[in-house]
Amino acid sequence: MEDKNYYVHPSSYIDENVTIGDGTKIWHFCHVQTGASIGRDCTLGQNVYVGSKVRIGNGVHIQNNVSVYEGVEIEDNVFCGPSVCFTNVKFPRAHFPVHGIYEKTLVREGATLGANCTIICGHVIGRGAFIAAGAVVTGDVKDYALITGVPARQAGWVCECGHRLDETLKCPCGREYSLDGEFLKKH
Repeated sequence: MEDKNYYVHPSSYIDENVTIGDGTKIWHFCHVQTGASIGRDCTLGQNVYVGSKVRIGNGVHIQNNVSVYEGVEIEDNVFCGPSVCFTNVKFPRAHFPVHGIYEKTLVREGATLGANCTIICGHVIGRGAFIAAGAVVTGDVKDYALITGVPARQAGWVCECGHRLDETLKCPCGREYSLDGEFLKKH
């Protein structure tokens, strides 16, 4: 038995040719498919599925009952709440299989995806963005945007630390932002 610097619960199944970083913990009933890469210091909660060729960065926390399908890339320090739903085919039909051609979805560094939100494939979730629980994201999301609703719409801005910003764009944590056109810039 090889020495590992990560933990996999005995009920989970890790296929061959998978990369798992030091300090990562993979809990009950997970499945990680061939070709997947999971970074350092990640946590995969109960019943998480990671598809073939998926890339997950460092410090990512994926809560229970999340399936990260092929075509999805998650950058560093992303939080996926319980039962987040990713898709990878825009027009699925059982009798017209896509044969491994999947839409790409990118979740940028520091984003939060709230419980039960749905991320329709083919879009980018911006750095530090905050997707509210239950939202259905059907388009790209700007950096630091607060997204709510069905279909999801921007409802404001959030700080890198996660607090909602008021009209001053100054956070109690001390970070300050300004608008550059329709985009938020950190100072």
